[in-house]
Amino acid sequence: MKKLISFIPAIVLLCTSVASADNLEDGIDAYYKGNQTQALELIRPLAEENNAVAQFFLGRIFIKAGGAINYQEAVKWYRLSAEQGVATAQYSLGRMYASGKGVAQNNQEAIKWYRLAAEQGDEFAQFLLGRMYATGRGVTQNYQEAIKWYRLSAEQGNEITQFLLGKIYYRGEYITKDYQEAIKWYRLSAEQGNAVSQAKLGWMHTKGEGTVQDYQEAAKWFRLAAEQGNATAQYNLGAMYAMGDDVVQDYARAYMWFIFADGNGGKHAKNSLDRIVKEMTASEIAVAQKMVQDCEKKKYKNCE
Repeated sequence: MKKLISFIPAIVLLCTSVASADNLEDGIDAYYKGNQTQALELIRPLAEENNAVAQFFLGRIFIKAGGAINYQEAVKWYRLSAEQGVATAQYSLGRMYASGKGVAQNNQEAIKWYRLAAEQGDEFAQFLLGRMYATGRGVTQNYQEAIKWYRLSAEQGNEITQFLLGKIYYRGEYITKDYQEAIKWYRLSAEQGNAVSQAKLGWMHTKGEGTVQDYQEAAKWFRLAAEQGNATAQYNLGAMYAMGDDVVQDYARAYMWFIFADGNGGKHAKNSLDRIVKEMTASEIAVAQKMVQDCEKKKYKNCE
C-alpha cells in the first residue's frame, strides 16, 4: 500500500488552507513512520472538516492503531472518503465488507466498492474484483470478466495479477493456452521479485516452453526463488546440481538444496536426497552439512 503516498501531490486541492495542507502532509508522514498518536492529532480535525484524504487516512489509523484498533470507526471514515470518490478508500471499504470487519459481511457490497475503485484504475481493486468473478463470490462466476480485470491490474505492474495471468495462459484455463503469453507475464512478475513466478519461469526454461530451452537461465530463476525460500525452486535447483543439467554436477549443492526443499515442504525432496546420499562419501556429506549450516545463517542468500 505504499502507493497511498501518491495522494500527497493533490492534498492542497483538497484542503481549505496551506496550513491544513501542511498538517495533513505532516500527519501522513507521521502515519508512515508509525507514530499513530501524532498522526491522529493532525489528521482527525481535517477529516472532521470533510477532507476526503484525511478521512481515508483516519480510517487507516483506526486499523493500524495497535491495541486501539476500531474497525467500526475505520469503516465510518472509509465510507465518508469513498463517497467523495477516493479510489483507495473505496477499495479499502470493499475489503471491510468482504472480510466482515467493522460491518456485516456482504460480498455484493464488497463488489460494489471494488468496482468503483477499479473503474478509477486502482490496481488492487481490479485484482480483487477479478478474483470475485473468478470464484463467483457475490456475483455470477465469469472467467472472462475475471481475466479482464486481472489484465487491467497486471498492465499497471501488479505482480500478483501478472502471476495469475501467467498461470491462466500456462494452463489454458478459460482461455487458449499460450506459453509465450504465460512466460511474458511470469517474467514481469518474476522481475518484481515474485518467488512463485521466478520458479515457474525457471521451469519453463528447462522445458523450452514459450522460449528456447536454456538451463542456465532456468538455474538463474530457480536460484532467485530458492533464496526466498521457495521449496519448488530449491528442489529444482538441487535436481539440476544432482544431474549436472548445464551446471557442474555437485552433490554437495544438490544435498543442500534438497535439505532446504524438504524442510520447506517440497515434494519428492526427501527421496531425491536419499538417492544422492548413496552416491556421496562421508567427507562429502560432512562438507554438504557444513554448507547447509552456513546457508541457513545467511537465510539462503549467496550460498553458492
